Amino acid sequence: MKGILAVPLLWILVASAALAGPELNIGTFYDYLDGEKSTLLKRVRNGGDTTAFVKVSVAELVYDEQGQAREVEMDGREALQRGLVVSPARLIIPANGMQAVRLLYRGEREHERYFRLRFIPVLPEVNDGFAVTEDEAERYENALKVGVNILAGYGSILFVRPQASRYQVEVEHEAGRFLIPNTGNTTIVLDHFNDCAAGNKDCAPATKHHVLPGNTRVFEKKPGRHYRFELVEGEQRREIAFKG
Repeated sequence: MKGILAVPLLWILVASAALAGPELNIGTFYDYLDGEKSTLLKRVRNGGDTTAFVKVSVAELVYDEQGQAREVEMDGREALQRGLVVSPARLIIPANGMQAVRLLYRGEREHERYFRLRFIPVLPEVNDGFAVTEDEAERYENALKVGVNILAGYGSILFVRPQASRYQVEVEHEAGRFLIPNTGNTTIVLDHFNDCAAGNKDCAPATKHHVLPGNTRVFEKKPGRHYRFELVEGEQRREIAFKG
């Protein structure tokens, strides 16, 4: 299940030499919907100097027995079939403005599910859901052409936890390595993972890791190195630290 753990990449839609136009900020790349909750608000900001017309698409990440993920598109399906409903799916965000997107989950909650959201700025067209006229669409495109611009889209992952979430994890030590098996039924997070020499010297860059239920994360353990991270289990955090 490695595919879900990487920070989603940047999708470049229109690229050129200088920056101008809308600049999106979707906040965190990972969001979590706890078992007792069915809605979540995600704020999308536009730090650019031009209005952003943004399409939001949803795909479910489904894993096979080998841990390989495939995307199942949710767009175009009936609301009850989609499981996750995004409202609104078309955003018009003014320059230096913000708009909130409501994520409503209506699917089953027996096991954890994963969804990839894409926030993609586009050039608006007539009848594409933005309610702009042909003249307005043309004027917007012409305004962007005045300066060289980039339209960049971003993606995020939503973890939908089961209703009866259960956390169960302990660090296991072996010769030359340590293991973190997740035997619970929902994802745990290893936040601010630090690998340093004594005295907090020669530290590797701090990282963040997700361990999905039924998976085990394995790390190399070297003599003289110090390892420290926050184990995040839903709303609970505990610090783990030990020497190699």
